[in-house]
Amino acid sequence: MTISWVQAAILGLFACLCSNSCMAGQAVGNYTIGRPLVGGLICGIVLGNVPLGIAAGVAMQLVYIALVTPGGTVSADVRAISYIGIPLAMVAITAQGLNPMSGSAANLAKSVGTLVGTVGTVLYYAVATMNLVWQSFGWKDVHNGKLDKLTAVNFGWPWISHALFSFIPTMLLTYYGSTAVTALRNALPMDGVAMKTLFTVGGMLPCVGIAILLRQIINTPLDFVPFLVGFTLAASLHLNLVSVTVISLLFAVIFYEVEMARGSNNGTPSVADGPDDDDEEDI
Repeated sequence: MTISWVQAAILGLFACLCSNSCMAGQAVGNYTIGRPLVGGLICGIVLGNVPLGIAAGVAMQLVYIALVTPGGTVSADVRAISYIGIPLAMVAITAQGLNPMSGSAANLAKSVGTLVGTVGTVLYYAVATMNLVWQSFGWKDVHNGKLDKLTAVNFGWPWISHALFSFIPTMLLTYYGSTAVTALRNALPMDGVAMKTLFTVGGMLPCVGIAILLRQIINTPLDFVPFLVGFTLAASLHLNLVSVTVISLLFAVIFYEVEMARGSNNGTPSVADGPDDDDEEDI
C-alpha cells in the first residue's frame, strides 16, 4: 500500500477540520471525525481499504478511550492519531502481510498510534499558540467597536494556523512516512526482536486507556461490579459490543432510579431537579 499526494492532501484536510470552529465547534470536529473510531472509517475510504482502516481505528480508540483535555492540557493529539497514525498503521500492517483482524495487526496499530500521538501534541500547541495572534486581532476589533470583523477571527484567520500546523505536517508525514514504513518493514523482519517488542508493547497499551477510564468512574470497590459484568458477558456469552451496550444502559437506568429514590427519601435535591444555575460556571 502506498499513499499518493492527493490522498495525503485529503487526510491533511480532515486533520484541519478536526479542531476547526467551522465544524460546529468541537462537536462535529474534535469529538466526531477527530476520534480514531471515525477516523479509521474515513482513512479506509480515502486509502481504499475500509476494513483495514476500521480495524486500525478501533485498536487505537481503545488506547485513547478516556482521553480528555482539561484546561487545554493535551497528553496526545487525536487528530494526529486519526489522520497520521492510522494511515501509517495501515501501510505497516499491509507491508507486514498481517491479517487486519488479527491481534498482531491491532498491536502494531496501537504502537504506531502512540508514537504519532506524541508528535501530534507538538502540532496541537503550535496551532493554539498561533491562534493567540488572531485573538489579539479580535480584542482590538472589540475595543474599536468593529464587531463585524469577529467572524474572521473565529472562522477565517485560524485556517492559516491549521494549514501550517495541521494540513502541511499531516500531508508530508503520511506521504513520506509510508515510504519509511515500507523501508522499516524490509529492515525489521517479523520474527525479529524489534517487531516482537512493538507487538508486546502494543498489546499492553489498552490497559492504560482502561485504567484511566476506571480512575474517572470508580469511587468504591462495588463500582467494579457493573464494569466487570460487560467483560464477563462478552467472554462467557460471546455478546458483541452492541448487546453489551444495551445491558449497560439497563444498569445505568437502575442506578439512576436508585439514586433518585434515595434522594427523595432523604429530602435532598435530586439530579432531576437540575443544577443550580447560580452555582454553575460559564465555560
